[in-house]
Amino acid sequence: MRIGELAALVGVSTRTVRHYHHLGLLPEPERRANGYREYRLRDAVALARVRRLAELGLSLDEIRDVLADDQGRELREVLEELDADLARQQQAIAARRERLAALLAEADLHPDSTISPDMAAVLRGLPAPESAFARFDREMLTLLDTGADPATRAQVAELFRPLAEPAALAEAQRLYARLDELADADPRDPRVAEVARDMADYLPEEMVAVMVSTLDDRQTGDWLREMSVELSAAQAEVFRLLVTMLKERM
Repeated sequence: MRIGELAALVGVSTRTVRHYHHLGLLPEPERRANGYREYRLRDAVALARVRRLAELGLSLDEIRDVLADDQGRELREVLEELDADLARQQQAIAARRERLAALLAEADLHPDSTISPDMAAVLRGLPAPESAFARFDREMLTLLDTGADPATRAQVAELFRPLAEPAALAEAQRLYARLDELADADPRDPRVAEVARDMADYLPEEMVAVMVSTLDDRQTGDWLREMSVELSAAQAEVFRLLVTMLKERM
C-alpha cells in the first residue's frame, strides 16, 4: 500500500501518518527501489491502534508509553487515569451547566451576572455603587472572583458575611462617602488617618486575620500595589496606614 491508501483505510490524513512517523509512534516501513514507502497490513493495524488510543483522549506521549509496553499493564493504568480525568471533567461541566441554568433564569441578565453565586451574594449585600469608590470596590471584588478558585470564593463570601448586617452596611456607606471626599485631598490631610482608623475598626477580626496572613505574600503585595495605582494619593495613603494598623493589631 502507498501512504495515501494506508491513510484512507484507517481514516486519517497522510499528514497524520507522517507526523506519527516523526514522533516514533508508527515505525517507518521499508521503501521500494523508487523511494516510496511500502505499507503492509500490519502497518494499518498499528496505525489503527494509535488512532483508537488518541480518540480515547490519550496524549501522544501517553500513547508512546502504552505502545512500548508489550504486556499492556501500562495501558490499563493510563486508561484508569483517563477515566478519572473524564469523571472530573464531567463534574465540572455539570457545575457549569447548573450555573448557566441559574443565569438564564435571571430576568435582569447583565455582564456582572457571570460572577460566581458566592460573590454575587456578597455584592448584593454591599451598598449600591452610587459613589466612585463603591464602584471601584465592586470592580475589585469581581476581578478577585474571576481569578479565584472555588474554595477561595467560598472563603471570601464567608469573610464578607458579617458586613451584610444592617449596621455594617450603614457604616460601609459612610466609609465610601468619606473615601470619595479624599479623591482630591493631600495625603497629609488629617482625615486620611481618621478614615484608616475607622476602616480598621470596621473590618471583622476574621477578615483582618486573613488579610494580615497574606500581606507578605508576593502575589498579594503586587495586588495591593496595583490597586494603589488606581486610587488618588490620599486614598492610597489610607490603605497604606490601614495595612500598618492591621499588622500592629495582630
